Amino acid sequence: MGLGFIIGVFGVLILFHAAYSTIQYRGLLKIMEEEFSGPPMNVVLELLLGFVFCIWAALTVPGNFLSIHPDSEENRIVSLAANLDFMIFNHRAKAFPLEIDIKLKH
Repeated sequence: MGLGFIIGVFGVLILFHAAYSTIQYRGLLKIMEEEFSGPPMNVVLELLLGFVFCIWAALTVPGNFLSIHPDSEENRIVSLAANLDFMIFNHRAKAFPLEIDIKLKH
């Protein structure tokens, strides 16, 4: 468990606390018979902080990005088996005509 994972868990806990605070605030407004116009500013700040922590953890925990260039040395070659048992030739494309004659109108 690295630092990124711990920050991600902390971010999720902050988001849960912000949701609980909003629910508690709405209950308080119902008791006081006031209109709900939005969450308080401290809940909005909690949401933003929790969101930033979760995004940071999501970008750092999985690891480094790998190259997608086909010429890269990091890429490995994945080949399909030469077994014809898994090839399907009976599919929706058989509904299309084999030769499509499209004539352009000038």
